[in-house]
Amino acid sequence: MHRHLARRDEGSASIEAAILFPVLLLFLLIAITAGRIVLAGQAVDAAAEDAARDASLARTSNQAAGAAEAAARSTLAQQGLHCTSGGLSVHVRVELGRLGVGGTVTTTVVCNVALSDLAFPGAPGSHTVTSSFTSTIDRYTEHQ
Repeated sequence: MHRHLARRDEGSASIEAAILFPVLLLFLLIAITAGRIVLAGQAVDAAAEDAARDASLARTSNQAAGAAEAAARSTLAQQGLHCTSGGLSVHVRVELGRLGVGGTVTTTVVCNVALSDLAFPGAPGSHTVTSSFTSTIDRYTEHQ
């Protein structure tokens, strides 16, 4: 009697595995994608910090904007994050105080990343990552 029951259940383990495998694979892909989105956020954070630091050393607002964009692009390239064409924007806001008081530079870096770079090849869509950072301007530097 027991042999008869055991034979009927022989194929059920392979059927369960066939059902569970795609679910586990999907869960793994979601976990990898979420991790890569977090890493993209960290790269954009680093780019915003570097952009603000470099902009705070510039003497004019135009130089600050150029220095910030160059620093952001350089940091993103070093981190291996590729924004889609036209998908990177760096906004710089300079607030100057009187000489001897200093001021601040705030940069906002926005990077639009293709999901095929973050998730898996061929994934449709994109994800926008934004970060801001404020750096103080040296109080003894004269700005124009």
